[in-house]
Amino acid sequence: MSDDDGPMPMPLPAVKRRKVVDVVAEKALLDQLPSAEMYEKSYMHRDTVTHVAFSKSTQFLITASADGHIKFWRKMRTGIEFVKHYKAHLQAIVGLAVSDDGLRLATTSLDGTIKFFDILGFDMVNMITLGYTPSHCCWIFQTGHVVPKIVVAEMDSHVLRVYHADHAKDTALLHVLDNLHTAPVTVLGFNPIANVVISGDSKGMLDYWAADNYSMPGAGVIKFKSKMSTDLYELLKHRTHATSIDISPNGIDFVVTAADSFLRVFRFATGKLRRKYDESLVQFEDAQADGSLQLDAIDFGRRMAVEKEMQSVGVTSNCIFDASGHYVLFSTLLGIKILHIETNKLARVLGKVENTERFTQLCLFQGTPSINTQFQKHATTEVEKKLVMSDANDAKAWIDPMVFAAAFKKARFYCFSTREPVDSADDEHGRDVFNEKPTLDESQISTKTATAALGTRAVIHTTMGDIFLTLYPNECPRTVENFCTHARNGYYDNCLFHRVIKNFMVQTGDPQGDGTGGESIWGGEFEDEFHRNLRHDRPFTVSMANVSLAWHGTIV
Repeated sequence: MSDDDGPMPMPLPAVKRRKVVDVVAEKALLDQLPSAEMYEKSYMHRDTVTHVAFSKSTQFLITASADGHIKFWRKMRTGIEFVKHYKAHLQAIVGLAVSDDGLRLATTSLDGTIKFFDILGFDMVNMITLGYTPSHCCWIFQTGHVVPKIVVAEMDSHVLRVYHADHAKDTALLHVLDNLHTAPVTVLGFNPIANVVISGDSKGMLDYWAADNYSMPGAGVIKFKSKMSTDLYELLKHRTHATSIDISPNGIDFVVTAADSFLRVFRFATGKLRRKYDESLVQFEDAQADGSLQLDAIDFGRRMAVEKEMQSVGVTSNCIFDASGHYVLFSTLLGIKILHIETNKLARVLGKVENTERFTQLCLFQGTPSINTQFQKHATTEVEKKLVMSDANDAKAWIDPMVFAAAFKKARFYCFSTREPVDSADDEHGRDVFNEKPTLDESQISTKTATAALGTRAVIHTTMGDIFLTLYPNECPRTVENFCTHARNGYYDNCLFHRVIKNFMVQTGDPQGDGTGGESIWGGEFEDEFHRNLRHDRPFTVSMANVSLAWHGTIV
């Protein structure tokens, strides 16, 4: 080619090869996750359940509630069994962490203490009175390390302190990090593969520091020399902060949930942002408007109201990786989403039909439950007793993945598996287990406030004919008592049907006739009463109408 022909053309840029996903392998990974649309079982605490955590090596589940109590549960071949109950703290538990080796548990509380438990022995082994109010805590030692170190954040402070879990108060403090952050610490995560801690504060800063010398990790661990070459300022740029963090089991990625309702997946080694998912209320409103959400308008409105209440009181949800690191699980108003981060596809949603529970904190069990003859020998259910006598050679047959979830303002935690719940009208053998007995005071109060036997039938006489009702006093006692008492007192006499929508619904019970309603028999409004066998999924259902979220008066 001569000079007259002009310069040589530039070579075409190299075509970036798209990563090919092995569909068969990904399906096998998905089969290792729960698939049931409804939770199989739920178990009680005496107060709102705030934390759930699972020890993979020992296969123990730990749950904590707002009254400072913790419970140990053992994973069985199917489901779980209760092991032990601790009245661990005098005030609410604010931090709960399981060590990487699965042998140690730590809890921090508003009472100013941190307590340590041996998970295999389900026994408390040490306690440290801190002298300040702690918040989050995180174990920062690798499996096999001789020094069990834990880092504790001080509430409303930027200071982090590292303790030796086996030492007494006078010698437990190993190090103080007071120059790392300038705002209160909101998240703590530990990457055991790299032996690096990731901490984040309320200004949106994310920082790496080595667990052995508390300084910036070396070049052999991370691939950047300055945070300016990473995306670790992502939260700061968007004026938000991290609310939870989880590191993938292989140590390659970590996921952060933030106060702006976005999920962000980062590469650990480079600090680069890999994925970003918008789970804000605006996205759900748009999805509901275009019909892709497929929720009833009333149901969607209730879920939105719960979301706004959660935001107002500062309750947040977490996000966790599965064992492969290819899937993330997180709870939304729609249910528990399982998202494949390699393809950005939503694999499945757990608990979408559970419209009375807003799930928050999650933990996950995968794999085959280990056989413990002592626990299995004392199995309480008929299913467990049959399994003890069965052939255990087929390990694949015993794969029982489970997601354990706390829920907003619920004194229960919920268990999702590959099995749908058994449909039983018997409360004793239903899916909502009543494992907490009422206290003596509660029994006395219940006896004093017991009312006369409520009816199970009612007839509404109207100018257009009679309406025959079946009442459910066992499932909804306050609703039935309120309705029957008003009826006996003549409250509903000559009331108009003030709202009539053809082929949809009618409303009455308001003497004013304007839909504002009146007072209940207790002088105000009363709370919702839900039962899993009573739903608005069929016609000819009668309920007390909501005056506002979760409150009723007189309208039916």
